[in-house]
Amino acid sequence: MTAFELKNFLREKVPLFGGFDPARLEQIADDSELRTFEGSEAIIECGDEGKFFGVLVSGHAQVSVADSTGGRLVFCELHEGDVFGEMSLLTGDRTVADVIAGNRCFVLMIPQQVFSSLILSNPRAVTFLSKLLADRTRMQAVDLTSRQLHDQAVTHSSDPYALSLHTEVPGKLLALNIGLSQIRFGVYDTRDESLDVHGVIDCGDGEHAYVTVTAGGVMTTRERPVCDLDDLFPVLFESMLSLGDKFLFTPYEVVAVGHRVVHGGSKFSCSVVITPQVLADIEALATYAPLHNPINLDGIRRAMKFLPDVPHVAVFDTAFHQTLPPYAYLYGLPYDWYKKEGIRRYGFHGTSHRFVSLKSAEIVRRPLGELEIISCHLGLGASICAIDHGRSVDTTMGMTPSDGLIMPSRAGSIDPAVLTHLMRHYKLGPDEIETLINSQSGLKGISGISSDIHEIEEAANEGHHRALLAHKAFCYQIRKNIGAYVAAMGGVDVLAFTGEIGESSPTVRSLACQGLAYMGIKLDEDKNSSIGAVSDYAVISADDSPVTIIVVANNDERLLAWETLRAIERNQITLAIRDEAASPIPIEVSAHHVHLAQADVDKLFGPGHQLTPEHELSQPGQFACAEKVDLVGPKGRIANVRVLGPTRKESQVEIAMTEQFKLGVQPPIRESGDLSNTPGIRLEGPAGSVQLERGVICAQRHIHMSPEDALRLRDRYVVRVRIEGEREVTYGDVVVRVNPNFRLAMHIDTDEGNAGNITTGMQGFIEEIQGRG
Repeated sequence: MTAFELKNFLREKVPLFGGFDPARLEQIADDSELRTFEGSEAIIECGDEGKFFGVLVSGHAQVSVADSTGGRLVFCELHEGDVFGEMSLLTGDRTVADVIAGNRCFVLMIPQQVFSSLILSNPRAVTFLSKLLADRTRMQAVDLTSRQLHDQAVTHSSDPYALSLHTEVPGKLLALNIGLSQIRFGVYDTRDESLDVHGVIDCGDGEHAYVTVTAGGVMTTRERPVCDLDDLFPVLFESMLSLGDKFLFTPYEVVAVGHRVVHGGSKFSCSVVITPQVLADIEALATYAPLHNPINLDGIRRAMKFLPDVPHVAVFDTAFHQTLPPYAYLYGLPYDWYKKEGIRRYGFHGTSHRFVSLKSAEIVRRPLGELEIISCHLGLGASICAIDHGRSVDTTMGMTPSDGLIMPSRAGSIDPAVLTHLMRHYKLGPDEIETLINSQSGLKGISGISSDIHEIEEAANEGHHRALLAHKAFCYQIRKNIGAYVAAMGGVDVLAFTGEIGESSPTVRSLACQGLAYMGIKLDEDKNSSIGAVSDYAVISADDSPVTIIVVANNDERLLAWETLRAIERNQITLAIRDEAASPIPIEVSAHHVHLAQADVDKLFGPGHQLTPEHELSQPGQFACAEKVDLVGPKGRIANVRVLGPTRKESQVEIAMTEQFKLGVQPPIRESGDLSNTPGIRLEGPAGSVQLERGVICAQRHIHMSPEDALRLRDRYVVRVRIEGEREVTYGDVVVRVNPNFRLAMHIDTDEGNAGNITTGMQGFIEEIQGRG
């Protein structure tokens, strides 16, 4: 088919392109590839990353998935002129179905970039695709829920959580981790991982700089005069020369730069593209990290000056922990110190803990949203994080990285009176106290030998008493906090170790897991002791262990690059939403309510009773019932709680935070239907009572969207929403739920409504995308 014939085919046979001018059609045809697929050949496979938009030029194909019996569930047939691949490109999710050629097919494969620039810029095409997406989503929802399709995509994909650094744009990602005496950097090729480079510039002795560069499995170290930040880029590119032509690159090949920033306070809940306002905020947050944020900021400014034409991204250690509930992050100080000065637990190692959670879900091939994960980052700094269904709900570090576990040279948690005692009786000043707890304590202080875990283990093997004591104290604290977080989440599915100690010390891992078999944590000692250096991950749990125990390789700079890509992606979508005429989102304030399974309806209201609709709710098919029940908890009761219909597979109770104390229960913040490891409660009705073993939640604030509403958003994206009113309020951590049966509305509970003086009927606008769900 000639280019002229292809252009005419697009105009005459493909409804999507009706109204496109000939020049644009010609450009689409020129920038795309016409490919042949034989009968039964997969054009798209379930779990693939969406990279192209397909137009069936000839032949026929089926859109289908494998069912539970091994057969095929066919959603639709594709014929000449039909298009496909829009769902993945528009939602950003992995493909949720296979597209299989029925006979020999010719397919025009339009690259994602061409699709975005030449097709999505046409308003008529956007309308056409919105309707097509909605129709196909409804078609799939008839036989499989969107959650089941998503779970199938996770199971089939080799990279379901987009952990690779591959992009369609060739170039280099530069990651900078700038510390007081050491600069760590990574150079990551977006097309070829074999060209990745990792380096360290160590100026610790104040007289010389030792530059270590690793590439292609080979490490080289050279000595040079001590350097400062002004020398960073000359030294970096100079280092590349020693690696050979294969690894050389120019500044013009850099497509983005990621910067580690230690403290983001309460301001930043995700990595962000750097703007002048972001720079000002980082500077203001130096109060919490006076040794780190200023040097981080200095590095950012110099990098932006050297590479002014590429996006720069700030990646905050604290961001992942912004989902901690107040009862987990507050200290027992007068509340005003938190409100006025921001004194609270912030947590650190967030990028590492987030990566470990996603990697854990990938390894066990289960959706992140159904897992309880305990992540142990054990390195020069050490922290443990409880991750409940993808959200950080507790962590051991506090307002600064000094709190928590005993660490190689940090004291960890310590009675504050110890410090005032030292100040009063030994006249130690603030600087001396900081040096004591951060540089002279921990494993180093207890052992009197070293902060190096391997030197301590060697001394312990020789019977050194203080080395034994230091090692035992370190492992005891890890084990104690693992147990605490199992209790906090009501269970655990994955226990993960990462960081230099977590990856390299089988003894630490063994002692941390010892005695926890009754919690389902069963280590295979042979696997644990034999894994050696971990390049990606290793599973070290026993075959019959209910909890999967894994070791995940940590690479801080690679994580910076990964977060940088995600932040740029979020920023592009946010800007696109702002450029479009943003539709206001109706706000609805939801009071406590109950959803019932039919079996529980029978027990509460009598056998065979059917719920009585009283009035419709905003979501199609949902209604408030005339029936009400009493909630009875260990401490008290709440009477006349409305039942919502229709019935569900499992009963669920949604209450506000302020009602927890009255009932005497502590439910987690969860999406509706996510009930594992939630507390139970007693329901009383006119005909009887029901004791629920689980089912009480505080609903996470969320937005219901149809596919038409969510054209540029994705199911389970997390966003910030600005709500207009007398007191304009912005809510973060709002989950987007996309389904063809939904009608646009944002739901918050009565506590959230009262706090912001918000009532049903107000309007909200999406301000920012915080992350993928």
